[in-house]
Amino acid sequence: MNKTIAAGQFKAQCLQLMEHVKEKHLTLIITKHGTPVAKLVPIEEEPESLYGALKGTVKIKGDIIGPIDESWDAEL
Repeated sequence: MNKTIAAGQFKAQCLQLMEHVKEKHLTLIITKHGTPVAKLVPIEEEPESLYGALKGTVKIKGDIIGPIDESWDAEL
């Protein structure tokens, strides 16, 4: 979503507008006399690697290596 704002208004509200762009993840086009001169966009954060993302979230209860007491269809 793009929003357009005059340079004078941007100057007066710069910090507030930067926070708004970050929170709402929108693009702000800054104009001078109706002509676009700059664009303020939020920084794209690098996604975390999926490798190891769930580390420490699983709890093991009991023996997970030993055999179980049920037969599988694959064993028949």
